[in-house]
This record gives sequence, structure tokens and C-alpha cells, in this order.
Amino acid sequence: MAEPIHVHVNGETKQLPPGTSVRALLDHLGLNPGRVAIEYNLEILPKTKWELTQVAAGDRLEIVQFVGGG
Repeated sequence: MAEPIHVHVNGETKQLPPGTSVRALLDHLGLNPGRVAIEYNLEILPKTKWELTQVAAGDRLEIVQFVGGG
């Protein structure tokens, strides 16, 4: 089995299996993909690329959740 990679998500280091997509990362974190925006290595990552983009060791992601309320 391959060694886990380390990525930074909202300032915290996370361990993930190699080949994890950004979309799979959201599932791993328990986040609703319909309510987030993602900055990937200092650039906004369009939702259309989440499934195809695999995180790599040292990547930095900022994930912002939209919260409704009133």
C-alpha cells in the first residue's frame, strides 16, 4: 500500500491516500459539495475540475462553506 500524502486544508495538515481527488477530499471531510468554494494552491478551482484534480503532497487548499440562515 502506498504511503499517505500530506496536504494542507484550511491551515491544518491532513493525510490522504495518493490519487485522492478534490471531490473525494470533500467526502472525506464530510462537506456538502454544493455549499463550498475551493481555493487550490492560491487559485479558485472550478467545480467542473474537482473530480479530475488529484491532490499532491504539499498542496494547499482553502475550503469555504456557505451557511444560510436568517
